[in-house]
Amino acid sequence: MSVDLLDALDKELLDVIQKAIPLVPEPFKVIAEQVGTTEEEVLTRLAKMKGDSIRQISAIFDTKALGYKSSLVAARIAPDKLDQMAVKVFNTHPGITHNYKRNHDFNLWFTIAVPPNSRLGLEKSVGILGEMAGVESIRILPTLKLFKIGVQLDVKKESEANSKSAPTYTEEMRQAAVDKGITDEDIKVIIELQKDLPIVSRPFDEWATNCGLTTEELLDHAKVLEERGQMRRFSAVLNHRKAGFRANGMGVWSVPVEEANEMGLKMGSFRAVSHCYLRPIYPDWKYNIFTMVHGRDMEECESILQAIEDETGIKERITLYSTKEYKKTRVSYFTPEIYDWENEMIEKLGLDK
Repeated sequence: MSVDLLDALDKELLDVIQKAIPLVPEPFKVIAEQVGTTEEEVLTRLAKMKGDSIRQISAIFDTKALGYKSSLVAARIAPDKLDQMAVKVFNTHPGITHNYKRNHDFNLWFTIAVPPNSRLGLEKSVGILGEMAGVESIRILPTLKLFKIGVQLDVKKESEANSKSAPTYTEEMRQAAVDKGITDEDIKVIIELQKDLPIVSRPFDEWATNCGLTTEELLDHAKVLEERGQMRRFSAVLNHRKAGFRANGMGVWSVPVEEANEMGLKMGSFRAVSHCYLRPIYPDWKYNIFTMVHGRDMEECESILQAIEDETGIKERITLYSTKEYKKTRVSYFTPEIYDWENEMIEKLGLDK
């Protein structure tokens, strides 16, 4: 359903559930009270938008805080091989969640995550994939510093391109979360909370039963994970295109090292910037600050990036637009698929056990 066909209450609900789903036994009743309607009406409307404007409702975890190693990766592949390699090689790795063709010589961009007990590790996994795909170049671009993370689409069109918002999750919060560590009991709860929340009156009951907990115990544990910063929030992720945001531009900036921290904080303060990171440079890649913006079209994305340029004075940038989506999903934490992939590669390539 196009965002143009949604009424004011639909849009209000999309804004509310992007921010947070209440961690209570009957969350949709609380949301109904927030927007001034009935629980039945909320359930009906969300069910209608699910799978369309709403991609998923679940916990959003910080990958690093759960002990995972992750990175953005850029690859340069011969254009006539790109589609085939993207699907038949890179998409087969369970830890690759976002995989796009972008308008640059580095034409394949993906994110990859591997668990703390990975037998291959991130660098080796990327190397294997690159060799299998016959890439011309492949560059691992991990986060050196997090300035901002968190998508909040302005569905109601209330914000200007240069409007600001404070980051809700920072590098300091991430590091504090990493330092907490996780337990086997945490993992049991994480496996449930990462699932797509059913749109029913008491959606957490089944997950609690799966964990051998009461619903209140499960929700208390979820709140602890959130307090530690290991779970950034429990909320909805929207289908950007169906919600009216048909363009996403990755603005990448060449910022002098001594100015990187100051400029990263400024760039991340723009509400329309959903992700802002400091990443490494290479001889064939000079851009070190990455800002992801979502717009209703390319023109809107460019206006946001121009506003950032005007405020920061940083002019050396390019915008990478996704021209084809090969894969878009969520990291599945502590599930067996990635271990199966690694075992298969170790056996197939005769790697040391």
